[in-house]
Amino acid sequence: MTDLQGRRALVTGGASGIGAACARAFAAAGAHVTVADIDRDPAEALAAEIGGEAWHVDLSDVAALAAVRLDADILVNNAGVQHVSPIEDFDPERFSLLLRLMLEAPFLLIRAALPGMYERGFGRVVNISSVHGLRASPFKSAYVAAKHGLEGLSKVTALEGAAHGVTSNCINPGYVRTPLVDRQIADQARAHGIPESEVLEKVLLTESAIKRLVEPAEVAALAVWLAGDGAGMITGASHTMDGGWSAR
Repeated sequence: MTDLQGRRALVTGGASGIGAACARAFAAAGAHVTVADIDRDPAEALAAEIGGEAWHVDLSDVAALAAVRLDADILVNNAGVQHVSPIEDFDPERFSLLLRLMLEAPFLLIRAALPGMYERGFGRVVNISSVHGLRASPFKSAYVAAKHGLEGLSKVTALEGAAHGVTSNCINPGYVRTPLVDRQIADQARAHGIPESEVLEKVLLTESAIKRLVEPAEVAALAVWLAGDGAGMITGASHTMDGGWSAR
């Protein structure tokens, strides 16, 4: 089991879904965890549960992040939202929001954390990307663009951080059993012109060889391993957890 005793971890979008699973897994491995989320009460409740702390923050307010400095050994960039719409109907402000939250905010948090990581000679940046960081699907222009950008940011971070003991990797799950996925069922049904009952089979899992959703705990287990000493030579990589989707 990965031992993270004495390490400080920051997990964004940490109050639910993949983020909450990561927060619990990092705490179980011995790390002190900061749960960063826009939803204050769930973040504080989870922080109390795992003996960590909560950071109530709106990561889409990128101007406020420019002056932030982080004292974290491990940064998990997980916060995200989804919007399903054809490009010609896609609201420009919604497009901008997704890029701010899922690309600009990770850049600013990495920027804030690297000086301390460099000073200590250790750092782990784990970016929760998606199979959509490697592949595209219709009606998800902003999400796909943001995740493709995150892949590039992660690789640059890996190259710059290598001499300082800092690694940076992406985790690329397929559809995960989270509120984010649950909330897009109706949008997917509308965009594809099918009943909501058919979305899982005909849209979400159609490209996956393993016909089930990814569990948040599976993503968290990989994140914890990437943060440990045993993963010190793994950097600039994209780790698929997509049931074979990207094997096609």
